Amino acid sequence: MNTDLFSPLTVGRLVLPNRIVMAPLTRNRAAEGNVPQAMNVEYYRQRATAGLIITEATQISPQGVGYPATPGIHSEAQVEGWQAVTGAVHEQGGRIYLQLWHVGRISHPSLQPDNALPLAPSAIRPAGEAVTYEGLQAFVTPRALGRDEIPVIVEQYAQATRNALRAGFDGVEIHAANGYLIDQFLRDGSNQRTDAYGGTLEKRARFLKEVTAAVCAEAGADRVGVRLSPENSFNDMRDGDPQATFDHVAGLLAGFGLAYLHVVEGDMMTGESTLDYGRIRAAFGGNYLANCNYDLARAQQAIQSGAVDMVSFGTLYIANPDLVERFRQGATLNAPDPETFYGGDEHGYTDYPALDQ
Repeated sequence: MNTDLFSPLTVGRLVLPNRIVMAPLTRNRAAEGNVPQAMNVEYYRQRATAGLIITEATQISPQGVGYPATPGIHSEAQVEGWQAVTGAVHEQGGRIYLQLWHVGRISHPSLQPDNALPLAPSAIRPAGEAVTYEGLQAFVTPRALGRDEIPVIVEQYAQATRNALRAGFDGVEIHAANGYLIDQFLRDGSNQRTDAYGGTLEKRARFLKEVTAAVCAEAGADRVGVRLSPENSFNDMRDGDPQATFDHVAGLLAGFGLAYLHVVEGDMMTGESTLDYGRIRAAFGGNYLANCNYDLARAQQAIQSGAVDMVSFGTLYIANPDLVERFRQGATLNAPDPETFYGGDEHGYTDYPALDQ
């Protein structure tokens, strides 16, 4: 039998009916208190035919917040809000993971408790501007985490995992990509520590290793995925040798028996892709979920060739809640409206038509 996008796949404890994954997509539509609300329930319900939904990035703590109106998983109200989401997805026969997020330095004092400085591995101010409730504001120089503070954040990941399971999620994805806290530890452009968490590849990867161990202890490794972005320059990120760095990271993660590894294959700022992602996949050895500028034809070719096991789609899922069926029929796709990507109401969120509409 030919393997393609519509072939089933066992991923940890789940059997996915297809290999079309909804990528995590920040949409800035949580209610006050960073609580998921009714329109979020409808948004995810509409997309439940995906082989797997990975939610928008979700903060593990108040210090993890970096953008307005993004959901969390650290309060009871947030857990209850997400319970409505998972219930709706499961009623439709879907499967859903929560993405665990700490933004690190990509924040602003106005978004932090008591207007504190954002936290980071090193006190290096990123270029660019933070998105705040008052509009764009220049990033500030973050405060470097003390050695004794790191275990506290690791425990926040563990508690967030417990909360996600209580909220009914099938598993969790550790967000170690796109210039946020874990990625800031991994790459030498943002990590200049001289202690046990900086310098060598092993030391820069230690924080991810500890977070992954803590999350797996709570959920079981077969309900955990990790997302990486080896050459993404978003959020002012860089690394002196990304191939070596992420070959090492993938090999490190191989030892956990994870459900999957999710990799952004390129730089979403420039569209360039220069690394050998086959090496990263080989180093990991398990289910490999690819992302970055895939369309139907490219995704089919990648799966049929054995280069990847699954493909996640972002922008296409914003505009096409029934993307699986549209792909299956070769139907025309709705065009996304970038003006409604971030913030707002149901317009551009839950009102894209399905094929039968």
